Amino acid sequence: MKYLLMLAVFVLSLGLPALAEEEAPKLEEYAYYGFEPEIVTNYISNRKKLGFVRISVELMVKNPDDMVQVEKHDPLLRSAIIEILGNQPEEKIKSLTGREEIRRECYDAVNKLMEAETGKALVVNLLFTRYLYD
Repeated sequence: MKYLLMLAVFVLSLGLPALAEEEAPKLEEYAYYGFEPEIVTNYISNRKKLGFVRISVELMVKNPDDMVQVEKHDPLLRSAIIEILGNQPEEKIKSLTGREEIRRECYDAVNKLMEAETGKALVVNLLFTRYLYD
């Protein structure tokens, strides 16, 4: 009886790791593309002094192979982000909710441009890793 119990445990232990490997979901391989140098541009200021914003932007792509396409279109994407930032009022630049709206607008613009150039939206997320203003 002891022998049968040990044999059953042994047989089951051989099959369970194989099942666990088959059921384990594959982890996504995300990659990040950072614009170098940082983006620095002016924005619409309420004061007589010119306002500026300095940001670091990272684009998150789902497939690391898509990094080539993102890098190829870096100047186009950078230009779109600069244009969006330059058209923002001071209140929006300086508020947390405004910053999130700007980030979302940049994300949408970048994906629209990538879809026009490559046929698919490659960017999963757009992150501001540094956001300074004056």
